[in-house]
Amino acid sequence: MYDLVVVGAGPYGLSIAAHAAAAGLRLRVLGRPMASWRDHMPPGMFLKSEPWSSNLSDPTGDRTLSAYCASRNLPAAHGTPVPITTYTDYGMWFARTAVERIDEQTVTSVRTSGSGFVVITEDGEAIPARTVALAAGVMPFVNHPEPLTVLPDGLASHSSHHSDLSRFKGKDVTVIGAGQAALETAALLAEEGATARVVARAGRLNWNTPPQPLDRSLLRSLRDPHCGLGTGWPSWVWSEIPWAVRRLPGPTRVRIAATALGPAGAWWLRDRFESAVPVLLGHRLQAASPSSGGVRLDLTTPAGARTAIETEHVIAATGFTPDLARLELLDRGVRDGLRRVGGGLAPDLNGRFESSHPGLFFAGLLTAPSFGPSMRFVYGAGFTAQRLVRGVRRRLGN
Repeated sequence: MYDLVVVGAGPYGLSIAAHAAAAGLRLRVLGRPMASWRDHMPPGMFLKSEPWSSNLSDPTGDRTLSAYCASRNLPAAHGTPVPITTYTDYGMWFARTAVERIDEQTVTSVRTSGSGFVVITEDGEAIPARTVALAAGVMPFVNHPEPLTVLPDGLASHSSHHSDLSRFKGKDVTVIGAGQAALETAALLAEEGATARVVARAGRLNWNTPPQPLDRSLLRSLRDPHCGLGTGWPSWVWSEIPWAVRRLPGPTRVRIAATALGPAGAWWLRDRFESAVPVLLGHRLQAASPSSGGVRLDLTTPAGARTAIETEHVIAATGFTPDLARLELLDRGVRDGLRRVGGGLAPDLNGRFESSHPGLFFAGLLTAPSFGPSMRFVYGAGFTAQRLVRGVRRRLGN
């Protein structure tokens, strides 16, 4: 029986595995390494976060993105966007060097068995475990606007479902959303030769400002501190002391996770986007239906009038919802019995990422309503891995 089975091999799963291996736990890691980055992001994308805040975590602290890039003569400087392809390669290097073995089988079920668990794979293997860490990434939690759910796959998709946008060359494509995924997807579509537009319910687009220098006066640093999620005291709290966020009342944490660090485009994308993509601001999607030209989108204008546009394909860049009910690989009996944060959709976790079911731990997006918005970003992986592995050892009596 394994001490710990980690389900998922993205930045969170790999970081947990690295810390667990160093702690001497009998470990099994299941999942395709960096799957979301390798399979669901098109070429041409860049990291929005700074290189120094995008590290995976291992106990030595040696396997940083900067160390990887330096060994290959690649730039990884503050204020210099890192290509997604470089970051994916970094994650694969981390997996090879920090984790002894990763089994790329897909997990189909996690069930209780006696005082522990049994993890079932698509090949039918039943893996016994004393504890389980679910680091399933974001793909189970894709958020589709309800009006688009009536459309067939050929007419509508989510931005996370595209590893190649070149197939839209010469097509008319409408992107729904106002965050980085929407704006970067639309810019890439235009650069691939598509006619792209953005429809956003927001009244204006928000753009991040270029990062301030790391080397600043003490006064400027105190007024507007750097942190893993940008600058400013609110961001500093979310990123640097998630343990304190967890001590807030449940409904407050749920609200923070849903509203803090709202949609915004990266500073380096703005010129590319504004020169190539028109935007319909303040427009709300009311309905969608197949049409002779592809899709008819019925919208409400800022003045409350109804209008419609015809497009050949619509891409929803509408994020992800941390809803435990969507984690279908977890046995329903266990899922339904878990305590929720503030009566919401996500599991309520203790300070070591353990759920109300003993030995069942969570990492990544589902933990944002417990620990705050840093859990939506790679930056939260280090805090998670250290705390979670300590929790596993405590549960095991180590």
